[in-house]
Amino acid sequence: MARELKIIMAQLNLLVGDIEANTDAVIDSARRAITEHSAQLIAFPELTLTSYPPEDLLLRPSLQIRIRKAIDRILAANLDIVLVIGYPERVDSLLYNSLVVIRGDRCLANYRKQHLPNYQVFDERRYFNAGTQPCLLELNGIRVAFTICEDMWESEPVAQARDASAQLMININASPYHQRKLQERKDLLFTRTRQGHFPIIYVNLVGGQDELVFDGSSLVVNADGKCQVLAPAFTTGLYPLTVQCSDEISPCTIEPQALAPELSVEAEIYHALVLGVKDYVDKNKFKGVVLGLSGGIDSALTLAIAVDALGADRVHAVMMPFSYTSQLSLDAAAEQAAQQGVQYRVIPISGIYEEFLKALATEFAGTAVDVSEQNLQARCRGVLLMAISNKHGYLVLTTGNKSEIAVGYSTLYGDMAGGFDVLKDVSKTMVYRLSVYRNTLFDPNHGSIIPQQVIDRPPSAELAPGQVDQDSLPPYDELDQILEYYVEKDFSAAAIIAMGFDAEVVKRVLRLVDINEYKRRQSPVGVRLTRRGFGRDRRYPITNAWPLGD
Repeated sequence: MARELKIIMAQLNLLVGDIEANTDAVIDSARRAITEHSAQLIAFPELTLTSYPPEDLLLRPSLQIRIRKAIDRILAANLDIVLVIGYPERVDSLLYNSLVVIRGDRCLANYRKQHLPNYQVFDERRYFNAGTQPCLLELNGIRVAFTICEDMWESEPVAQARDASAQLMININASPYHQRKLQERKDLLFTRTRQGHFPIIYVNLVGGQDELVFDGSSLVVNADGKCQVLAPAFTTGLYPLTVQCSDEISPCTIEPQALAPELSVEAEIYHALVLGVKDYVDKNKFKGVVLGLSGGIDSALTLAIAVDALGADRVHAVMMPFSYTSQLSLDAAAEQAAQQGVQYRVIPISGIYEEFLKALATEFAGTAVDVSEQNLQARCRGVLLMAISNKHGYLVLTTGNKSEIAVGYSTLYGDMAGGFDVLKDVSKTMVYRLSVYRNTLFDPNHGSIIPQQVIDRPPSAELAPGQVDQDSLPPYDELDQILEYYVEKDFSAAAIIAMGFDAEVVKRVLRLVDINEYKRRQSPVGVRLTRRGFGRDRRYPITNAWPLGD
């Protein structure tokens, strides 16, 4: 007799630490799964009740009291559906990253994550102990195994489930986005389904959490390694599927559904940035954002992302011209602000700058004009933006890109002053690609979101007459390649030089990266997009004497 199980993948955007609201979301989603989809099982992401990553909230003494209340509420709801819920489980003095399977007012099973990631942005061994046992439950005559996130990246949990004659596996996740992560997951599930000889349902979290963005992209892969279901990226929702099994021996099958379209690299990154900004602003309850709109490409792209994330009415742009600011910059900034309908002000800084110079006259006496005066311009702007932030409750968005931040081409307490750096993990070359991409989404009959002259002009900080970035830096296409090898892949100077790059350029760039670690430690958080951004997964000492070389 054929067996069938109607399942919902709950791709939810949860809030770290808000156990009560996350529990509400679980109960509400389960009720919708019953009434709207006649579902028999609903699976939620990893650490559903706390959301991910809760970090040192896991050390709070009241954690288990709150978790127990949450689970009691779910049991009291007595829902006529099987719920698979991730939660932190304390047993005596030990804490586990666990999932519980609930039906009605009963807990049917419990599973403890066996493989704890401790690399890149992950730090789970700081908090959790590893489980050792598989979990398998018969539901509607189908033997279902359960695992959590990193368990999928190791072969043992799948082997355990296979040896226990599982016919289906449900794997719940909080897997953060980086470029082309979806293909990595597909390749992984292809391997694991063929190893286990059963389909795998992969349920993932969605939403922004500090520098991390979770893309969702929940998917189902059949025992033959073929993707049958793919939920949209960066989108919340309840995504149904039906599991069928012909007998008690054969692996289950899942009929194919319309797959969500896969995104280009530029579309992936752009959606991640929009979601990261939206959730950081909204979850931290800022009224809106303010940014300096300079007429350059970085601030132009940042403005477009902010408007897409929050709406024009919550975005305040400020042009702060100085005597070196070109008419092109003034016109471009005004054009973009008008095009997107944001609040826009022009506040010249020449008078403020002169007052600072008067105050510093004794200190600066007998010295030549140098970068100190350039930095002073940037710091005038930083003071203005922070004042607007304080007065109106806006978050200051900084606009520095990864290339500039890497080599210190930014001013501490100046253009680095703010609360969130949208482009922190976006190279300058990718800034151009994203700007072109964003313009393709806009009605050409109404002009461009990012003015073409901004894309075409040579990049400049406009802190000195005739200044362009290439006066101080290698061409960005060359610089970004060197930075990718050094920052993201940890190649040595010798290895990069051996790839054909000029030795002196490489040594200079790598030296700039190293000596500017102190700046990056004081920089705002920003969305992580690559395998290794400047943040929680790149931890280099500020004070060190490591020599460049092999």
